[in-house]
Amino acid sequence: MSRTLGALPDHTHEEMLGILARADAARLKAFAEPLIAALGDIEVRENRTGLVMLPMRDTAQGTHFHLGEVLVSEARIAAGGVEGYGMRRGRDLEAAMAMALVDLCVARGLHLRACAAFVTDEAVTQAEEDRETLRRVEATRVEMETF
Repeated sequence: MSRTLGALPDHTHEEMLGILARADAARLKAFAEPLIAALGDIEVRENRTGLVMLPMRDTAQGTHFHLGEVLVSEARIAAGGVEGYGMRRGRDLEAAMAMALVDLCVARGLHLRACAAFVTDEAVTQAEEDRETLRRVEATRVEMETF
């Protein structure tokens, strides 16, 4: 993986945001709160809820369509000429702000080891949860023969 501004050693920026978007809200908020002191003056540019379209693909016909809307919370903050961003499913504006704080710290190169450890721990937890979900789905699978 290439290391770029706004990325951690083991995760690209896109991977980090994906992991933070699914991170446990309570753990994310608890981790992000102490980061505020290192950032100095923070400008809140956006802190809102909204709807985004949920795109899907019909695998039989290969066409794309919108399944519906998803309620999201979004936060965009800035400090030191750098922006942090967070978007999470649901109405939890504090969790979106916590995500933006972590993103801003990484973008500014602050608390990188702690942020990397948090993101890696969450990625491991999410992978385990995904495996368990797939196990439950696999248990309901039915083999059928075609005549």
